[in-house]
Amino acid sequence: MQAIIRLVFLTGGLLAFMPLLLLVTLIVAIDRWWLLKRTVNEGTMLHSKLRQIGYRNVEGLRDLGEAYGQTLQGHLVATAVASLGESADELENHLEEEIMNSIPLVTRRLWILDTSVTIAPLLGLFGTIIGMIQAFNVLSRAGGPAKITGGIAGALVSTAAGLLIAIVAVYFVNYFNSLSRQIVQQLDLTKVALINRLHSRGLSSGQGNEMTVARPNRYVKIGA
Repeated sequence: MQAIIRLVFLTGGLLAFMPLLLLVTLIVAIDRWWLLKRTVNEGTMLHSKLRQIGYRNVEGLRDLGEAYGQTLQGHLVATAVASLGESADELENHLEEEIMNSIPLVTRRLWILDTSVTIAPLLGLFGTIIGMIQAFNVLSRAGGPAKITGGIAGALVSTAAGLLIAIVAVYFVNYFNSLSRQIVQQLDLTKVALINRLHSRGLSSGQGNEMTVARPNRYVKIGA
């Protein structure tokens, strides 16, 4: 404990902020991981069920929207059902508005992780500089080499702590950015699927639900 207190005073008190910064980073990371990962999983399940709903099946879409009413993708389904009778362009505008309204919910608090990536190494470096200044002050007072090297080694702990926090934060930033892009892609895909379900007759042609598939007249063998 005395060694830790000595390091805190050696770095001008900046080392004491490192555990707090790491704690805030981990809390935000856990919160964002829980929300974003759950949103991705729910979006995957909703889109899988959406593809099983037939074209112009309004009741199926209504049931799907009620089942996933608490999700971002479910809000899109509810918006589409509420926009019945409108043209495809008007429906697309309403869905785009809902997507743009959802994006801030996806990226919320990610700025804290970006700040940790930037500020943690800077605080660590600043603490190291303060510690080295104090170590050279010992030299000016004719201190022993052991005191000087010990002071510099202790000051470098601040830089190491800052780099550790930055490494943890930058991993989560990249991971959450990937999840955010995946969620936005799911929202866009859900939007297109809803427009097709409400304003298209599907891929089938001819009588009933039979689908006409173009088949090649011959096969070409590639290679010797």
